Amino acid sequence: MDYILLFVGFLLTVGGILGSFLPVIPGPPTSWLGLLLLHLTSKVTTNWTFLGITLAIAIVVTVADYVIPALGTKRFGGSKYGIWGSTIGLVVGLLFAPIGMILGLFLGALIGELMNDAKNLQKAFRASIGSVVGFLFSTGIKLILGIAYLIYFIRDVIRHREAFFGWL
Repeated sequence: MDYILLFVGFLLTVGGILGSFLPVIPGPPTSWLGLLLLHLTSKVTTNWTFLGITLAIAIVVTVADYVIPALGTKRFGGSKYGIWGSTIGLVVGLLFAPIGMILGLFLGALIGELMNDAKNLQKAFRASIGSVVGFLFSTGIKLILGIAYLIYFIRDVIRHREAFFGWL
């Protein structure tokens, strides 16, 4: 059973990294589940504090992933229309991932800003760039977190390699 947990845990941790880019996989929670499965084996001592902290981080990053693109729009001078447009564009863009997500964010913010002030194309374009920058920033955070969780996973497996693989 330990080897199944180890194998599935590794797949989930790697899957969490893929979830940084693929919208159908919630990256940080998936990576965290991999860590949980590793700690549920009889070979690794379960560290509930570590698991609690890493779960909290995964939740915060997952929530922030939905907020950061809108904040990017606002930071680059966007209005509520641009924020709503970028959010709607992201949701519609999910249907055409991954390029559709970026294009949806950009076009959604652009259309939202033009609905607010049709004469100010420069401001609308800038807000649209902000939404894409915010999205790329949140994707980067998820990627870094996924890689960190994979490193923790591998470190714990190496630390307990004799228990898992007595011949190593």
